[in-house]
Amino acid sequence: MKTLQVSVPRQEAYLIEENQITWSFPISTSRFGLGPEEGSNRTPLGQFRICEKYGGRSALGTIFQGRKATGVWTPDEKTDADLVLTRILRLESTENGLENTYSRYIYFHGTNQESLLGSPSSHGCIRVSNKNAVKLYSLVSVGTFVNIFNENSTIS
Repeated sequence: MKTLQVSVPRQEAYLIEENQITWSFPISTSRFGLGPEEGSNRTPLGQFRICEKYGGRSALGTIFQGRKATGVWTPDEKTDADLVLTRILRLESTENGLENTYSRYIYFHGTNQESLLGSPSSHGCIRVSNKNAVKLYSLVSVGTFVNIFNENSTIS
């Protein structure tokens, strides 16, 4: 069984298969901190699962608005906007107290701000590079469990 572990302190995610890390990659969680509050733009902590996937056949850099492709971003287009690009893996909670995760639209997604990966810089989602968004999309399925945690602990 595959799971994803997201370390907020390390700003890194880990794909775990049969109790072994098979892949790790840099991420960015929220620049506004951690928490489940509606409208806070914070990244929630806890247990989740991937409940929906979008963009499986979309081009690298596809811009999503409302989970619908609306165009393609290229690196020469400068913007401060927090674009949702390439692929979306939508999360829902498996814990009491985090029921609003789905309605808050918390995703793993590609970003137009790859230079900020490795530091908290998102608006609540978990940003990944666009190439890693494609790879992650292909490696996990709907139902994959995700643990987002805020401790420097051993990953396994």
